[in-house]
Amino acid sequence: MLTAQSTPQEIRQAIRKGDYRTHTSGLAKGYVQCNLVILPNQLADEFRQFCQLNPRPCPIIATSQFPGDFRVEQAGNDIDIRTDFPAYQIFKNGKFSEQVPDISSIWQEDFVAFLLGCSFSFEEALLSEGIEVRNISEQKNVPMYKTNIPCKSAGRFSGNMVVSMRPMKAADAIRAIQICSRYPSVHGAPVHFGDPSLIGIKDLSQPDFGDAVTIHDDEVPLFWACGVTPQLAIMNAKPELCITHSPGCMLVTDLKNSDFAIG
Repeated sequence: MLTAQSTPQEIRQAIRKGDYRTHTSGLAKGYVQCNLVILPNQLADEFRQFCQLNPRPCPIIATSQFPGDFRVEQAGNDIDIRTDFPAYQIFKNGKFSEQVPDISSIWQEDFVAFLLGCSFSFEEALLSEGIEVRNISEQKNVPMYKTNIPCKSAGRFSGNMVVSMRPMKAADAIRAIQICSRYPSVHGAPVHFGDPSLIGIKDLSQPDFGDAVTIHDDEVPLFWACGVTPQLAIMNAKPELCITHSPGCMLVTDLKNSDFAIG
């Protein structure tokens, strides 16, 4: 059984063997987890610019060193991004096609991979300060929602931000904002808290991705920029083929969360 004490190597091997196929929240305490976007090389520069213009939802942690590079050695030893995510989503001409456990059979030599920062990194910082993270305590995938917050466009890539939500009491919310501000490379501080309708969310019990969590009467919802945001931009760009992680199913890298803290 994989736990917070499992090493990144143990987790990647279990995923590679097909022994683990669900969300990775709470695993490998201390290590950075990453979202994924894979595109043909001809679109890589435009997508890189989209990320640079929208660093809150799309913080780049590492990229392929050359087209066809599936090792992405900046993220760790013996990584194979074709096999080391629990689940992948395939998009064709901007439309979701299927979810698969392995992309080795469809890998192309012109593919460029982008590994983007993940909110699971700052969840650890919150837990270490005694702040409950509801999706972890309820053993659920974090709830994620589409919003009306526009991203800056780059070439063919455009769209609104996706956010992840964690409910907290007011005092904990203030502390969470302070803590997460130290982690700009993994989404940083919340982009909104309070009334979800102000950012276009109608019903917190119906997330667009992930699972709904309990929200108590004395709690306020906090919303962080989310690495699922590129999936909406991909739908708008309509590339012939694109691959992403399945929401919540991340790559566990050998990078340390502490190395991305500032201040």
